[in-house]
Amino acid sequence: MQSQGIVPLILPVHILGGILGLVCGYVALFSAKGAALHRRSGMLFVFAMVTLSLTGALVAFVNSSSVSVIAGLLTFYFVTTALLTVRRHREEPHWIDTAAMLFALMVALLAFKTGFELSRSGRPEMGPMFVFGAVGLLAAAGDLRMIRARGIQGSRRISRHLWRMCFAMWVAAASFFWGPPGRVPEIIHIPALLPIPVLTPVAVMAYWLWRIRVRGAPSSIAKRERFEQPLEIHP
Repeated sequence: MQSQGIVPLILPVHILGGILGLVCGYVALFSAKGAALHRRSGMLFVFAMVTLSLTGALVAFVNSSSVSVIAGLLTFYFVTTALLTVRRHREEPHWIDTAAMLFALMVALLAFKTGFELSRSGRPEMGPMFVFGAVGLLAAAGDLRMIRARGIQGSRRISRHLWRMCFAMWVAAASFFWGPPGRVPEIIHIPALLPIPVLTPVAVMAYWLWRIRVRGAPSSIAKRERFEQPLEIHP
């Protein structure tokens, strides 16, 4: 197939985006929220994840891998909507929010369709497809609530950003550490420890969602909200 000739050109960019995304993602997870290091690493994470997800989806499309296409498109959706949530000033929902909701709905339905097709042959990939479908529908429902409420502010705004960015980070970590054999270098390939970096984004997300719900947003972020400046926190 002639189109497969572009894969060797895309793969180096895809790999570089993955490495940068993982490094910056973990730095953003554990740096002080709202601090300069957090903001800079968070923005690098976004750029890297957009590169990683779109190149990964393109390579998967060329190779006729619908599972990876769905993972790439959904990751792109989550990281971009997470960024838009905190980078825009207080305003009513824009047309892009409606477009994002429809995009998430489309990818979610495609994930369910792929999952049912894989279930007929007992393929193990059907599990992730149903997970992606459910999470995509949940995210689309969140978009609809935000549009109907004509925007969200405060802790709800931060929580929306937080869980979407952490989900994108989880997908990247799972793809690398739980991906095909040989992807993780032998020097760090310790099977008993591989779940730790994959589950870390989930644990950090759960902690911060709990903390925001119980104690509210950190003071540095709350101050940005009061002055109506675009938030720049990236978990």
